[in-house]
Amino acid sequence: MKKITQIIILAIVALVILYTQMPVVAYGFMGFPLMIGALTFLYIILNIRMIPQITSEKQAIQLLTTMKVPKWILIGLLFYMTAVPFATSWSLFRWNDYRGLIGNVEVGENLSNHMAPISIDKIRVVDESLANLLGDKVLGAQPALGSQVRLGTFVIQKVKNDLYWVAPLLHSGFFKWNKNKEGTNGYVMVNACNERDVKLVQEVNGHKVLIKYQSEAYFGDFLERHLYMNGFYNTGLTDYSFEIDDDGVPYWVVTKYKKTIGFYGDDAISVVVVNTETGKCTEYPIAQAPAWIDRVQPDKFIEEQLNDWGNFVKGFWNFSNENKLQITQGLSLVYGEDNRSYWYTGLTSVGADEATVGFVLVDTRSKKAVWYKQSGATERAAQNSAIGKVQEKRFSASLPIPYNINNIPTYMMTLKDNGGLVKMFAMVAIEDYTIVGVGNTLVETLMAYKNAYNMAGNKINPKNVTKKMVLKTMVNRIQSDIKNGNSFYYFTVNGMNNIFIGSSQISNEMPVTMAGDSIQISFDNDTSGLIDISAFKNMSMGKK
Repeated sequence: MKKITQIIILAIVALVILYTQMPVVAYGFMGFPLMIGALTFLYIILNIRMIPQITSEKQAIQLLTTMKVPKWILIGLLFYMTAVPFATSWSLFRWNDYRGLIGNVEVGENLSNHMAPISIDKIRVVDESLANLLGDKVLGAQPALGSQVRLGTFVIQKVKNDLYWVAPLLHSGFFKWNKNKEGTNGYVMVNACNERDVKLVQEVNGHKVLIKYQSEAYFGDFLERHLYMNGFYNTGLTDYSFEIDDDGVPYWVVTKYKKTIGFYGDDAISVVVVNTETGKCTEYPIAQAPAWIDRVQPDKFIEEQLNDWGNFVKGFWNFSNENKLQITQGLSLVYGEDNRSYWYTGLTSVGADEATVGFVLVDTRSKKAVWYKQSGATERAAQNSAIGKVQEKRFSASLPIPYNINNIPTYMMTLKDNGGLVKMFAMVAIEDYTIVGVGNTLVETLMAYKNAYNMAGNKINPKNVTKKMVLKTMVNRIQSDIKNGNSFYYFTVNGMNNIFIGSSQISNEMPVTMAGDSIQISFDNDTSGLIDISAFKNMSMGKK
């Protein structure tokens, strides 16, 4: 009877641990061995015999146990969790495996060739912190909803070729979950290129959006437990990202990974997609993941693998740090000319602060890595340069995002006040962070930046500079507009559908130009819909 009681107690404790802690039952993960150790220790305690020791001088109780097998189990588990990881994972023996985990790092020719020229209305001006502020504002406008839910983590992604920050509505506590077990209703979308485009989505194609399975739910609705109980108990899962497909249907996208170097070397092997309402779990090999999924490779995996690749460039015994490389500030999600998403980061020598020895783009799905060996500024150096341009305003700079501006690799960032609101914009040349353009609008910023690098002379690689186009034509329409105290002139010309823009600072002849005047203009041959000119001459002036 005593043995049956012990077995029942151990079984109950084991079920509680499995249900609450969800240890991964696989080699290289510590959770399951710890559970076995805890159960073994409990079994020893249950079998301790208490023998009274009574003498004429004192009374005591002696605790005895003669169980040898559980003791050896504990010793074996201790060996498994200490000596085995040391022997199988120590970088002294496995440095080549650590360095090769990122795969073959190709060498690219020019970073600007990988990034497509972008129109000004497609530049990302909303970062995650601003998206949170805008999302909270949406919830604050609906007190009944805001008191029941809270915003989850924003994830940036492309939805029908537009860039959005998307975050789910989550339960704000146990009692809110218990009252609304069918799930929270909706998610928030913030256009990354337009801070005024913020919307709460609660219905898609006439169907109510419900997020039943989530990180703030309980019992069987808890997302991690739902996956664990649906067959994913023997593998590593990470990077629980909220994404929507092109129809707006929400899913959880979870990366499945394994240990490749003993107890370390985490590497993605597939992706699991969970329907937020039904809980249906579908696993896809990385190559077959749906096209709407932007990120399969977790950023923390890529950071570790890139740092290992740079750290072991000369093997383990390299205490002089010869040729060692490390990533800069972190990873940014960017989109290339092929419309695929990439993790972007700079590479710098160990010990360097301001300059990089190149930049790396890693495909967020296939993990293909390309190293562009061109010197430039780190993200932090670019931020300091932009802040220094308007240092009297005491603004802070957002994390720089790289773009191709006139075939010049360029950091784009927003300058924000103490309240986190965007006040200005800044563009900094990656190759030379002294070339800076700031403005109150993106148009002003672009014009200031182009003027800055056009006047830089040989400070920028001449191969990167876009050729100027000179056009002699006639003005069809022209109108002026005043923004932030500056006068801008918008005009169209014969034979072209583009709208041109320039300021009176370019030419004193612009304010007196009228429709029908013959003009000569110079501008950069880029793909922007709104073309800003760099030179203007009114050929009709002076004629009688």
